[in-house]
Amino acid sequence: MNNEFEEFNFDTLAVRAGQVRTGESEQSEPIFPTSSYVFGSAAEAAARFSGEQPGNIYSRFTNPTVRTFEKRLAALEGGERCIATSSGMSAILSTFMALLKTGDHVVSSRAIFGTTSVLLTNYMAKFGVKTTFVDLTNLDGWAKAINTNTKLLFLETPSNPLTEVADIQALADLAHQHGCLLVVDNCFCTPALQRPLELGADIVIHSATKYLDGQGRCIGGAVVGNEDVVGNDVYGFLRTAGPTMSPFNAWVFLKGLETLRLRMEAHCRNAQLLAEWLDAHPKIKHVYYPGLASHPQHALAAEQQKGFGGVLSFEVEGVKDAAWKVIDATRMISITANLGDTKSTITHPATTTHGRLTPEQRADAGIRDSLVRVAVGLEDIEDLKADLDRGLSRP
Repeated sequence: MNNEFEEFNFDTLAVRAGQVRTGESEQSEPIFPTSSYVFGSAAEAAARFSGEQPGNIYSRFTNPTVRTFEKRLAALEGGERCIATSSGMSAILSTFMALLKTGDHVVSSRAIFGTTSVLLTNYMAKFGVKTTFVDLTNLDGWAKAINTNTKLLFLETPSNPLTEVADIQALADLAHQHGCLLVVDNCFCTPALQRPLELGADIVIHSATKYLDGQGRCIGGAVVGNEDVVGNDVYGFLRTAGPTMSPFNAWVFLKGLETLRLRMEAHCRNAQLLAEWLDAHPKIKHVYYPGLASHPQHALAAEQQKGFGGVLSFEVEGVKDAAWKVIDATRMISITANLGDTKSTITHPATTTHGRLTPEQRADAGIRDSLVRVAVGLEDIEDLKADLDRGLSRP
């Protein structure tokens, strides 16, 4: 983390970190919608392009607004360097492409976003990178899957959509014993609730589209870690391949970071109340939420996280038709696969976020046709209960 931010606490960093005022002395961070920059001389241009002199070159890889977002998120995560990307998936792709080569091996949790699974099995495999999928919470399974050519371990915690929680410290120790990197997707928690780098992870991935924005406005991603791996390797891929975050989106995410902790606390509070209500509902078979004492990793989540998050899933009696009935009966909750919004969202994972997986892959990941996922927003909790009860109480 940059020394200039070390004296400040989380909320101050969320509002102040990374900002460098221009000669206009602006209070709010400016947007720099420019593709290129003017150099004072040919010699200065040459020095910038060669890396001998720091400064802006071209907005594909140097932009002041994007840089402010990168510095702020790095400070919040406790990392040395952040690279902002055009989406969460491009953040994952950039990490894989920068750090893996033909013949390398990845060990990944089965409990990851469906598109991430497709990226590994359908596309990274084309480059000769093999992946072994394991149960997120089975440490022995992770250990047995590691080979001499394993380069990184990848996971989400809590997982999507079953909210399983991995022991980050234990997996970091395991990865480092075998000379591997541990990459953690921190989308569900954000640094307001969980800081994987402090627990030993090497790289943190974000879909900024979700809670970092917080209002469903823009698409973006980020990779956070140390200067060597992220600042050199991942940055080098971004500079060459160009999965770049736009200055406008970076500005929106900056505004989102200012209220991140307050929003995450409110999401957690609403999700806890809704999970408890669903858990007692006679039409619900099972609720998946780390804040419930019945959750298998409840104690670990309480130790590792500052809150239990805003996402929960539940299974209804029946199969797909029963799940769809609950979803279609809602009048207020938005039927959309996005999450991290102030507006609550509801989706059927088996046919949306994980619909590209084979039935066998979904079964291995525990994603049944009776499963419904809710990303709990900031509406009144009684209104959320009533909206879900419309479908649950129908005969």
